[in-house]
Amino acid sequence: MNVWISFLAALWMGLPLTAQAQSGPVVVELFTSQGCSSCPPADALLHRLAERDDVLPLALHVDYWDYIGWKDQFARSAHTVRQKGYAHTAGRTMIYTPQMVIMGQDDVVGADAMQLSDVISKHLSEQPKVQIKTDREGQVLTIRLLPLVDLPQENLKVQIVQFAPVKTAEITRGELAGHQFNYAQVVEDWQQVGPWDGQAEAVISVPLTGAQPVAVLVQQDPFGAILAAARVD
Repeated sequence: MNVWISFLAALWMGLPLTAQAQSGPVVVELFTSQGCSSCPPADALLHRLAERDDVLPLALHVDYWDYIGWKDQFARSAHTVRQKGYAHTAGRTMIYTPQMVIMGQDDVVGADAMQLSDVISKHLSEQPKVQIKTDREGQVLTIRLLPLVDLPQENLKVQIVQFAPVKTAEITRGELAGHQFNYAQVVEDWQQVGPWDGQAEAVISVPLTGAQPVAVLVQQDPFGAILAAARVD
């Protein structure tokens, strides 16, 4: 019980669970839905994760629960495709909500704070592979990528993710009818801005729209490990 309390305290207070070696935050993707009655605890956990500097949580609302009576206003079919891509890469035949995928490699049931803290701790202790530097001036984001270790030459995809820190929804139908929820880190746009072979320093300039925070991810193609991430406010 004391171990459980210690892990939760570290998670809630935003303290790293180990000495941090990772050069950027640990990316936690939550696949969730407003039509999923078991998702609110995971959605609430994402709020807590958003308070941490060493974690980059992202909420990807999926659309496959819309048929049961409530259409998730934040859902995108591309999020469902991404979750299916992770499942295919891992050899799984099913997808579910709430599911958290950590650094594109590990998955846990979305509300399992104990297992999640273990996985985050593992990734924080790993040797950094790529350094991301960013400069946002007006509507232009400049991304500088630098390999920190010898990477195999492969297709790495550089992605930018625009997200809203908080969005509110009042649900009037479906399993959660009558409830209002504040959802954290809601992904609104996800796009690939360039390939990178990981062999030499690279600079990419990207036009932006809006003033939302942006995440930059370097990931093995198509749904492999995330090698590095950065948040740009």
